[in-house]
Amino acid sequence: MSDYDYEELGLVAGLEIHQQLDTATKLFCDSPTMQREPEAADRELTRYLHPTKSELGELDQAAVEESRVDREFTYLAYDTTCLVEEDDEPPRRVDEEALSVALQIADLMDLTVVDQAHVMRKLVIDGSNTSGFQRTMLVGQHGEISTSEGPVSVVDLMLEEESAQRVEETDEGVVYSLDRLGVPLVEIGTGPDIRSPAQAKEAAERIGMLLRSTGSVKRGLGTIRQDVNVSIAEGARVEVKGVQDLQGIEDIVRGEVRRQAELVEIRDELQARDAAVGDVQEVTEVFADTDSGVIRGALDSGGKVTAVPLSGFDGLVGREIQEDRRLGTELSDHAKRHGAGGIFHTDELPAYGVTAAEVADLREAVGAGEGDAVAIVAADPETADLAIEAAADRAESAVVGVPEETRGANEDGTTRYLRPLPGAARMYPETDVPPVEPDSSDVETPELLDEKAERYVADFGLDEGLAEQVAFGHRFPLFEEAVEAGVDPTFAAATLESTTTELRRDGVPVENLTDEQFLGLFALVEDGDLAKEGVNEVLTVLAENPGMSAEAAVEEAGLAGVSEEAVREAVVEVVERNAEQVEAEGMGAFSGLMGEAMGALRGKADGEVVSAVLREEIGKRS
Repeated sequence: MSDYDYEELGLVAGLEIHQQLDTATKLFCDSPTMQREPEAADRELTRYLHPTKSELGELDQAAVEESRVDREFTYLAYDTTCLVEEDDEPPRRVDEEALSVALQIADLMDLTVVDQAHVMRKLVIDGSNTSGFQRTMLVGQHGEISTSEGPVSVVDLMLEEESAQRVEETDEGVVYSLDRLGVPLVEIGTGPDIRSPAQAKEAAERIGMLLRSTGSVKRGLGTIRQDVNVSIAEGARVEVKGVQDLQGIEDIVRGEVRRQAELVEIRDELQARDAAVGDVQEVTEVFADTDSGVIRGALDSGGKVTAVPLSGFDGLVGREIQEDRRLGTELSDHAKRHGAGGIFHTDELPAYGVTAAEVADLREAVGAGEGDAVAIVAADPETADLAIEAAADRAESAVVGVPEETRGANEDGTTRYLRPLPGAARMYPETDVPPVEPDSSDVETPELLDEKAERYVADFGLDEGLAEQVAFGHRFPLFEEAVEAGVDPTFAAATLESTTTELRRDGVPVENLTDEQFLGLFALVEDGDLAKEGVNEVLTVLAENPGMSAEAAVEEAGLAGVSEEAVREAVVEVVERNAEQVEAEGMGAFSGLMGEAMGALRGKADGEVVSAVLREEIGKRS
């Protein structure tokens, strides 16, 4: 699909970036911020969601809709889980380390820091917090970042607690893990200044670089999440949640523009046809003898079939609005929110075991004419009623235009309906935590990662590619510590980036390697106790044996350094074994014999030493 004219469509987009901070403890208690395996849980908690009014006496509509879905929330707790996370104790004071990192981020984005920060409660409607709300506080406002298409304002910087991690969905509800709940998180919200998908990606990339420049943010899958707000002039503001990567941002914005533009065209056509949504009714009798597996299964289980006539919708319910997604898919998303497997509609029938005769009987039963469509749901009685009403409501919205809503990002760049947009009624003060007065006077401005890469080239002689790898990698503090200790910069950089990447591709769990292990390995190489050729093998042993020292790994790998005398013995043996080749080719035999000599020594000797001895021995015989 080619790009639209985004200026003509009036594209307006903004970002919400959520980044976990790499602090020692959580935001409101002393629990560590480390991730745990669900199998390590030693107890479970259970909660149910009930909507309550805010202090203004208002109900949030997103919470009301969520509460209609009867779900049980189970939480896995660990020996590191604190009472705050279990909602059995009030929150403690705001973590000072987290606040300090937030102030660094505010400085990098030219934000004005607030004089006093008040912790607020933000209603959580998906069960991802045991308390039913998330604690958040405004740290800074009115900042800006630059992009090649112009500046993008940064409206606010929030410091808040991370939600619990979803582990699985069951028939009863959702299982969450409490290891992530309460990890300090910053949320950066931009203004609606983004005018193209490419600019959205660039803005997110810039914000990510600034965050990583602090050296105090977590890395890896799930530690940073991007939400995108998108609208076009004739559309509506839609919040797309859970975009996982930078390319995904560009794809999501492009796909959401297409969806809204298609929905606007569908709206115009529906209005030209004087389209309307009829009354929901039961049509079980039409399918009493059906051979459709889905419908037959529902009826045999005591269910029923409900239907809604869609006057003037014929041909439009099946119209594609995103890749492999149609207006009918939108209706189906709403039905699924209430427990149905989805919907059938006449733009796609007969199919799925539904016959042409049954379609004709269905149309007659609901009074649908030639230009009309019909949507049906087959499920247990309660679900069938709720689901068809939800589908009917979405069809009515199609006549009006593009509804405001919260949507989820799919991997293919499309989106799916999640819930209505939350309103202001979801925020109210947290009375258990006193206000804090942020002091940015002692905050040091971090060196930006692109500036750091330039310095590595100038000061340490790294080539630009390797310098960028190290600077943008999460081990740049370790690199600088190693160089400070006298380790060759190029060797340290290549080991931390290129070597670990190579080992990771071979399935070695390099994420287990600690700073202490790397520093120990570097010291052994610098002292001549380990040849550089043995680094890969030693790192593999270390990665597979957490807690092992570098010295022990060298012994385990059988790579303890050898004397020059032992090197010479091994080289002489190789030369004598290839005496005829040496006599015939002289120094031309060097390359082949070098590989054989290094193989014989198995990385126990430095390549430069082996090379010098080999050249000497070949010289004696040629």
